Amino acid sequence: MQTVIEAIVCVLLLIGSLFTLVGAIGLARLPDFFMRLHGPTKSTTLGVGGIVLASVIYFSANSNFASLHELLIPAFLFLTAPISAHMLAKAGTQQRVPLAAATRGRPPITGASADKRDTRDTREVREAHPDSQPQVADPNPDGTPAQDA
Repeated sequence: MQTVIEAIVCVLLLIGSLFTLVGAIGLARLPDFFMRLHGPTKSTTLGVGGIVLASVIYFSANSNFASLHELLIPAFLFLTAPISAHMLAKAGTQQRVPLAAATRGRPPITGASADKRDTRDTREVREAHPDSQPQVADPNPDGTPAQDA
């Protein structure tokens, strides 16, 4: 029976370590803020959950009582990681963090178009509907983003 428990613990440790490694590689290699946010919040959370579950099984099998207090770690992690990722994504959208070309979802522009889920660039909206937008001179006609002082 001890060999079966050790095998289960080994498998959980390997799976948890693999998920954590994938999350760390994603954090280092993905091109923009929103993609980098995805790696740690998804795979690293599962990795830590697998490692803590292996710890619970191991210490419960080697002692006379169940070590359920260790389950609080993944419980709080599973509750706080998505909430913090959502708050970071909202802050990134609000700060208009630059996106890579490979990012598929585009945040809606502000104003009436945002209510209609219009995800086109502001310049595309002005070109498509020239009478609905006020005619304001574009400070960057070459398309480069404005630099904050």
